[in-house]
Amino acid sequence: MASAAIGARAEEREGARALRIGSWLMGLAAVGFVGYAVILFIRNFTDAFLELGIGPNEVSVGRDEIQAFSPSLFEYVSHLHIAVSGFIAATGLAVLFLVAFGVRRGQAWAWVGAVAAPVLGLAVALPAHYPNDFDTLGHLGLIYLAVAIFVAGALISLRGILAERR
Repeated sequence: MASAAIGARAEEREGARALRIGSWLMGLAAVGFVGYAVILFIRNFTDAFLELGIGPNEVSVGRDEIQAFSPSLFEYVSHLHIAVSGFIAATGLAVLFLVAFGVRRGQAWAWVGAVAAPVLGLAVALPAHYPNDFDTLGHLGLIYLAVAIFVAGALISLRGILAERR
């Protein structure tokens, strides 16, 4: 009986460790999502204008040419940059709160929400990048990195959540 209790405590400690490490990685990735949104927002107001990693190989004109061609199109694209950056930042912030106040405590509902939100956003946004050759490493590299960190954290924390349920 004593060995069973010791084994249960070790499994409990391992589950808590997995939750701590996994939620930390998920939170780091969520901060990365917010950081990407800030970069997009700032670039909108600079000479760069276009998103990170999008240059003359992907789009043959820049800020000045778009503005000269059609000021209203320029304003529309600018408004999209601002809106998309807001939604990316909001998703990152929501994930960060779900991770900090739910996943870290072993709450499965919080894990589902924290995973579902960026999965939905990426499932909608990423496919449009590939047929149009906007899938450059400079453009999507930071997102790929954040997603890899997030997935690792989600899998590690899920192990902790499942261990706590046993």
